[in-house]
Amino acid sequence: MSVLVLVLAVCAACCLGFGFVLQQNAAQKAPLGDFLSLRLLLDLARVPRWLGGIALMVAGMVLGAIALGQGELSLVEPLLATNLLFALALSRHQTKQPLGRQGWAGLALLAGGVTTFIVAGEPRGGTALTDPVRHWLIIGVMIGLALLLTTYAKRSRLSSGPVLLALAAGLLYGVQDALTRVSGQRFSEGGLVELLTGWQPYAVLALGVTGLVLVQSAFETAPLRMSLPALTAAQPLAGIICGVGFLGDRLRTDTGALAWEAAGLAAVVAGIVVLGLHPAMPRGAAPRERVPALQTQ
Repeated sequence: MSVLVLVLAVCAACCLGFGFVLQQNAAQKAPLGDFLSLRLLLDLARVPRWLGGIALMVAGMVLGAIALGQGELSLVEPLLATNLLFALALSRHQTKQPLGRQGWAGLALLAGGVTTFIVAGEPRGGTALTDPVRHWLIIGVMIGLALLLTTYAKRSRLSSGPVLLALAAGLLYGVQDALTRVSGQRFSEGGLVELLTGWQPYAVLALGVTGLVLVQSAFETAPLRMSLPALTAAQPLAGIICGVGFLGDRLRTDTGALAWEAAGLAAVVAGIVVLGLHPAMPRGAAPRERVPALQTQ
């Protein structure tokens, strides 16, 4: 594993984790009438704290894109999932909550799961598949699942809605990461002209904006502990599926390796859930306590 990829991915995770906390701090005070609307982004754009969170998220996405250009998606995605550790660190600083057994257990599960998956799977690059049917089938399934989750979220936006929205956004972000890697390859091969003549960069932008609306709506209607774990768990799983499915990433496939890879991913998901439920994670305001209009802070 390249040290450069490791450093870039961890720095990206740090920026993403800090950015998510700042975004949720602001989004929880947004008017509920903005739910699943682009108007939500316009309202939040007047809040300095949210803009700071977005700046950190953009920095994390740029660092993540560079890491994806240097390493395999199946390697980078599990490392990006550690953003929850940094989110917990900032939340713990804000709430003054001790880490405790739950925090250490979640940390061990997440870090151990990432390490186990990478060591067992030995992600390495390969030749991207040119079969358009397989390519579009995987992307279509991911986007279709995200659309289905969003539809159900509209019906239960203050109960299970935030979790469903976060899962949908995670799926879209996983596809976005895959297409970001493809865009980087096109730019390396033919420069700006080659990049702009393909559909991938425009899809990256569309997925990014859509995912942002879903995430902010989830942050708006529920505490961070309900939304961030689902987002953090769904993104690497979707990214790994895309990486192996059509980008040519290769993992070890012998019986022992597959068992350890599955165990590693299960530990990652379990660690994400445990950390997401930690008392240090911001609880957010109850819907009835939110002000009708967003206030700058």
